[in-house]
Amino acid sequence: MNPTSPESPVQGDAVGTNRWYLSGAPIIRSLVHLCVPMAAGMVISALYNVINAGFIGSLHDSTLLAAITFGTPLLGLVLAFGGVFGVGGSALISRLLGAAEHDPAKAAEIRHVSSFSVWGSVLAGVVVGGLGLLLLDPLVALLGADGAAASPTKAFVAVMLASVPVLCAALCLEHLVRSEGAARQAMIGLIVSTIANLVFDVLFILVLHWGVAGAALAVGLGNLLSAAYWALWLHRNSEHVSLAPRWFTLRLSVVKPVLGVGVGQLFQSAFIVVTALVLNNLAAAYGDDPLAAMGVAVRIAQVPEFLVMGVTIGVLPLLAYSYGKGDRQRLTAALRGSAIAVGGMAVGFSALVFVFREPVLSLFTADHAVLAVAVTILVAQLVAMVANGFTGLITSLFQATGRVVPATVMSTAQGVLFIPIVLLGNLWFGLAGIIWALTLTEGIVLVVGIVMWFATRQAIERGLAEGSPERAEEMLVEA
Repeated sequence: MNPTSPESPVQGDAVGTNRWYLSGAPIIRSLVHLCVPMAAGMVISALYNVINAGFIGSLHDSTLLAAITFGTPLLGLVLAFGGVFGVGGSALISRLLGAAEHDPAKAAEIRHVSSFSVWGSVLAGVVVGGLGLLLLDPLVALLGADGAAASPTKAFVAVMLASVPVLCAALCLEHLVRSEGAARQAMIGLIVSTIANLVFDVLFILVLHWGVAGAALAVGLGNLLSAAYWALWLHRNSEHVSLAPRWFTLRLSVVKPVLGVGVGQLFQSAFIVVTALVLNNLAAAYGDDPLAAMGVAVRIAQVPEFLVMGVTIGVLPLLAYSYGKGDRQRLTAALRGSAIAVGGMAVGFSALVFVFREPVLSLFTADHAVLAVAVTILVAQLVAMVANGFTGLITSLFQATGRVVPATVMSTAQGVLFIPIVLLGNLWFGLAGIIWALTLTEGIVLVVGIVMWFATRQAIERGLAEGSPERAEEMLVEA
């Protein structure tokens, strides 16, 4: 019996075991294997964001906290270029792995997909980072930073832009590792990055007093270490994935499905930047306290939000593999199980964070005015997170099955809807309208996702039928 066969995992054979979780393991075990490490890694990253804000907050300079708040949306856009190639590439690789169970020739395409994804993300990072540094001053102004916050924001953004190629490559490599079901190895890379970030934070912020520039540099170096770990793991363990430049290709059969699915991530992050710019500028009109409160509350809400995202992102390789294989029963079971997990965690952890909201917020600021606003923002963020969890699951389904248009619509709907909602909310209800605009937007996007899911069910069913073993046998007979 082949020790790397998906149906026969062997102790110590990481590749065969990871593939078994995608192909033949009981759904509960597969979800635990794929989603728990993903959620744990994301929670660790979220905790790092909170601790990082604490490091900056310990300097007792609200302009530094404001600088991070201004610069964070740009970081999201930067990472999106890695996500374009990472999400699109990993979804295609997982589908090809599933299809290879009936057509082994499909596996040969994976090395082209992986090489295109990694080097495409690096090249995109070089272009984006270089352009950003050339346009640094107008970019900082566009982010909304002025007055005392302009200088630290410029320092934070400059170092972050210089790190863009590394950040893009790290995110892409993480997705490629997950595409083979290696969730534990992806988590280890995130832990490596987080520990390195914390060590560098202490050195750069507390010892060398480099402020927000040190915080940005810590992020870049931490991601460099995680990228090195993931690249080494893939080189040593992956049977099909290759990072060698010689396999780089611009064939339409590779470029179209990768960018078709991945570009939705770029649109989503672009809209996040635009909405954050609008949000920052609107909130700044009410003074520094709401802006500082928003930065703290959002970071705290990220902890349960990342738990939910751990499920919605972690299950994507399982959905894509099942779809590529033509296994309708497994795809349905994976969707059902992940939906139950998303609902349970979203409600449970939101309630927990809500109950302890005031003592948690008081760890970051003693200003009663900031605390009062932060409590309201945190509640609004938690309610929005519940809807966002199910939205993320529907988006993962569209990405896993290669539904380009629905995936793009889901990725852009939030930004398209949020801008008019937040503008009208500010006009009609003031600061309260700004705070609750995201909650209303997430609810509407969820409804849109459900409608599109029903509209695409027949197309997904046809795709499953084409990838089924029965169809593979028919094609063989025809050949």
